[in-house]
Amino acid sequence: MRLFILSFLLSFFVASCQKQVPQIFSESALADIFLDKEGSEIPLKKILDQQKGSVIFIAFWASWCKDCLESIPSIEQLKKTHPEVSFIYLSLDKSEKKWLRALDRYPLIGTHYYMKSGWKGPTGKFIDLDWIPRYMVLDKDGFISIFNSTDTQNIKLLNALK
Repeated sequence: MRLFILSFLLSFFVASCQKQVPQIFSESALADIFLDKEGSEIPLKKILDQQKGSVIFIAFWASWCKDCLESIPSIEQLKKTHPEVSFIYLSLDKSEKKWLRALDRYPLIGTHYYMKSGWKGPTGKFIDLDWIPRYMVLDKDGFISIFNSTDTQNIKLLNALK
């Protein structure tokens, strides 16, 4: 009986300690300022609103990140199989200049922004950014359906793109 009670309490404790996956971005993340390719500032909310009504694939990446560069072909394949999906790239390059150079160098077709607040800014903190590449998917209503994926072939991610 003791073992049963201990097991129950342990499973309850573990379940209550697991982090809840949010369905929407926090207000501070939505207010976070990004730069577009022309150098204009734009809040995350406006970036997302521009794609409203479609499924949105968000890639957090940087040109210095080997894993990010290796994932480019698989993202391009996702674009071919899901042409109705909007692809947004949020760069964590070390400078705006390096980011712009990377856009000329790598075949990343989609909407691009520089994450000037970086890893520890409002968006980075909200999503607990600790690794790139990092992928998120928002459904047609703007709700987060995939919060944290590092693999473009993750079955849950693929299903969320449908």
